[in-house]
Amino acid sequence: MTGAGIGSLDGYRDSEIGRSRLWGMAGLALITALAAAGAVLYFTAAETGAVSAAPAEENHGGALAALPMMKGPSGLPLPRFVSLKSDRVRVRRGPSTQHQVAWVYRARGLPVEIIAEFENWRRIRDADGEEGWIRRSLLSGWRTAMIAPWRKEERLPLRARPEKDAQTVAMLSSGVIGRVVSCTGSWCRLKVSGYEGWIEQAMLWGVYAGEVYPGRKIN
Repeated sequence: MTGAGIGSLDGYRDSEIGRSRLWGMAGLALITALAAAGAVLYFTAAETGAVSAAPAEENHGGALAALPMMKGPSGLPLPRFVSLKSDRVRVRRGPSTQHQVAWVYRARGLPVEIIAEFENWRRIRDADGEEGWIRRSLLSGWRTAMIAPWRKEERLPLRARPEKDAQTVAMLSSGVIGRVVSCTGSWCRLKVSGYEGWIEQAMLWGVYAGEVYPGRKIN
């Protein structure tokens, strides 16, 4: 079994003020392993693809059931998850171009959490807990999620159905990024480089615990 996919990222920030980590879209190493039920595709820690460009973050949809609901100046929920629209996104210390660039993301499709709004700027938080300000136009309403970044060197199964004993479609390494199709509150359906299946919601960064997400909302 062969293929290419949205991969995990060893680093995601290209520093303009001394940070050394880079989450670049490199290549995705694919390892095919044979299991009793057939061949299983393994996605590991590099990447060849990127999540395609998507609508502006105002098209975000889905219920943030696990969190207190409040609305920002845009009328959209805070906090909320979105993704990066571009493969080069500057993150600034404050909400204007006059503020210093803290780092640059080089990972289109990276999930980030919006935690504040100011005019056309959004304060975001990434999976490492780093925070900064990004222009609204560089954020997308497509939902993506990262496979358990806190479980380094582990692989988790992408299943054919939202059941723990369902057939394995692929094995996804920690840090792999996929497009969120929907979430039930306990399982999420993901697309990863043409492969689609289910993974336990608790194993994702980019969706909230208990969140029911029916898919992209068109405004």
